[in-house]
Formats: sequence, C-alpha cells, structure tokens
Amino acid sequence: MSHLESIADRIEIETLRGEFTDAVMMRDYDRLASLFADDGVWRIPEANVEFTGPQEIRAGVEQLQKEWEYFVQTAHPGTVELAGDTASGRAYIQELGRLRDGRSGLNYSLYHDRYRRTPDGWKFTERAYEVRYFDTTPLAGSGSSPDAAGAS
Repeated sequence: MSHLESIADRIEIETLRGEFTDAVMMRDYDRLASLFADDGVWRIPEANVEFTGPQEIRAGVEQLQKEWEYFVQTAHPGTVELAGDTASGRAYIQELGRLRDGRSGLNYSLYHDRYRRTPDGWKFTERAYEVRYFDTTPLAGSGSSPDAAGAS
C-alpha cells in the first residue's frame, strides 16, 4: 500500500466516524445503519445493548433515541491502524443530554472500532462503546432535538 493510499484510507475512515456522529445527532437512522457492514455489530456494554446488522442497528438506535429529550454527541479523532482491507481504531466521544423522564448526564467515552473495506467504501464491522467518566448532575441548560429544530 502506498503512502497516498494509506492517507486516503485514513481520511475515509475518519469520514465514516464523522458520518456516524452526524447521523446520531440528526436522528438519521437509515444513514446510521448504512455505515455498518451486513454483519456489523454495535455494542454499548454499560447499557447491555448489542445490535447486529444494519436492520437491527437501525431499529435499536431509533428506540434508544426516543428516550432522549435532547442529546448532543461530539467526536474527536483517535487512532487508526490499517491492515489491508481491514482496520481498527478508537474515537473519543463527549456526550450530554436529558432523558424524557428528567434524568440527565454528561459523559466522556471512547469507541473501540473495527472497519472493513467494502465495494461501498469503509464500513464498521464493530463499534464498542466504553464510558470513562459519567456525571448524572442535573444539567442546568436546555436543548432541542433535530425534530423540534426542523432539521433537514
């Protein structure tokens, strides 16, 4: 693999991770599901959540998002290790939000990722969430969901 091919792969993987965060924030469940390989898995062990395959991931994220009054996720670049048509990496995440039952939270986490090159580009084969810090102090601010803001 040439140096330029390696750079292109890293950019495509970083774009994939960015698309994930944008799809979550915009509640675009179809787009989020399309980011996973047919056998892809999304795990949130702290919440005892595991979804396999795009259809299950799509249904699962939609159900999870219904519980949130508002939710904000920001992603920060992590690492990428390329191995031909597969790769692994980490992305660093900050989230805050309030559930419809009034509970709120702020957390700092990371995703442990595995990726595979497909005819449609790089896809997640595994995305496993690990919380490093969690604060349930009530949030003083307010927010809105993309639904309330009239997002496109």
